[in-house]
Amino acid sequence: MSTETEDANDLRERITNFLRRNFPQIQMHGGSAAIEEIDREEGSVTIRLGGACSGCGISPMTIQAIKTRMTKEIPEINEVTARTGMEQQEGMSGGSGGMSPSFPGESRGGDIGGDEDEGPEAPF
Repeated sequence: MSTETEDANDLRERITNFLRRNFPQIQMHGGSAAIEEIDREEGSVTIRLGGACSGCGISPMTIQAIKTRMTKEIPEINEVTARTGMEQQEGMSGGSGGMSPSFPGESRGGDIGGDEDEGPEAPF
């Protein structure tokens, strides 16, 4: 196996472990989180939240927390895009064919206001 493949597998595993460790409530509440795409060159990852996350009213807060924390904890990741599947059902679309709950100017969490603010926390 090449070093590049090993590095990609290592990053995928670290992202998966990050989601399990930091967001067990996703699975506990009947949701799921899966990695759709990782672009190591751009430092981006796309996460699909499914199951109960698709209709959950607090999934935007969960997404914001994932984005903020992941970019702090995993240095190779500069941008996180998370999708719930609700964007197609609501008739919304973004530049890439689906709504991404990304916020402008949000390339790495914690740049504004120090490390205290990790965005809104989900109430569970």
